[in-house]
Amino acid sequence: MSGLVLVGASGLAREATAVAVLVQHPGPVQVVDDDPARWGTLHGLAPVLGGVDLVTELVDDEVVLTLGKGRLRRRVATRLAMVGLGASRYATLLHPRIVLPGSCHVGRGSIALDGVVLTADVEVGEHVVLMPHVTLTHGCTVADFATLCAGVSLGGDVEVGEAAYIGMNASVREGVHIGADATVGMGAVVLDDVPAGETWAGVPARPIRTGVHA
Repeated sequence: MSGLVLVGASGLAREATAVAVLVQHPGPVQVVDDDPARWGTLHGLAPVLGGVDLVTELVDDEVVLTLGKGRLRRRVATRLAMVGLGASRYATLLHPRIVLPGSCHVGRGSIALDGVVLTADVEVGEHVVLMPHVTLTHGCTVADFATLCAGVSLGGDVEVGEAAYIGMNASVREGVHIGADATVGMGAVVLDDVPAGETWAGVPARPIRTGVHA
């Protein structure tokens, strides 16, 4: 495959474009987005070609989902799978300054930006976003579609559920489980398990809202 298609004209798409340039991706970087007002414009350095369904026509291009929220990435991945986009079309974008030992793994379609550190035996799923200076220590697992914002630090053996969202500079104590679709607020200090679908914030973090929001 030659080109790279970013799905979603977002700030994350700009950051993904920068990583693609740094790693010298061989093909042109292009964007698709369902907002017609963006079609035919430039998003940073990348042209916006048209709607998301164009991905299936660009058969020589790799694909990365650049929607900021994991639930949105999951929804679009399902939509594209229904129209025949195979998992092998998805690329993984890793900034050249990521620390990634051989005992660690980052899944297909994921994005890891500048300064991300994985220490040992870390497993990151598919379509995960790791923003700058995220630290994942020994034995952590991050499920598909999760989003870890800039400066997040996970202690050893933390589990992050599918499509969970952890805000900037939050810290999670070792052994804690963050449930699927849960949200952790910026700067939170998480000492206890966060149930699926709940929103926690504060120091120490406490629940402020329950239920999954689209």
